[in-house]
Amino acid sequence: MYVKVRLAMVSALALTLTLSLAAQKPQGLMGDLSKDVSSVHTKIIGLAKAIPAGAYDWKPSPEVRSTGEVLMHVAADNYFMPTMAGVTPPAATGINGKDYKTAEAFEKRKMSRDEIIAEVDKSFTFLQTAMNGVTDAKLDAPIDMFGQKSTGRAMWVGTTTHLHEHLGQLIAYARSNKVTPPWSK
Repeated sequence: MYVKVRLAMVSALALTLTLSLAAQKPQGLMGDLSKDVSSVHTKIIGLAKAIPAGAYDWKPSPEVRSTGEVLMHVAADNYFMPTMAGVTPPAATGINGKDYKTAEAFEKRKMSRDEIIAEVDKSFTFLQTAMNGVTDAKLDAPIDMFGQKSTGRAMWVGTTTHLHEHLGQLIAYARSNKVTPPWSK
């Protein structure tokens, strides 16, 4: 009986350790990128909430995306980019990793300001979950990135830098609409 109790306790401890290790965020490059994406997530959502609904249709010139369209583009690519590493986006997005036109169709959906904010937030949660499933050992895996041979590392770095590009764009859009980024106050 004593042996069975000890065996059960050791098994429970092993399971607990395994589950806690699995729940940890990635280390190394992916850990750094994941932390950076988390920071960008907070800033983009903060800006999206600070920008009034009337400014979601604003664009600095006719040929570029409006504020709302930039936010939807961020959401679309947060869902699309992980598909290159074999991660399936939520079916409700309609995004197919083999066809970027499905991401473009997603970003053209008409939504209210609050719906856009909620979608961007969901897309970042999806992206973070996808990133948390990647170990540094998987980064050298070959992938097809927009028809070019690449690596998982290049795709994840590109995903992160893409987010910074649009964060900068949204900062400029906000300031053009007399909105100070929340973290700058």
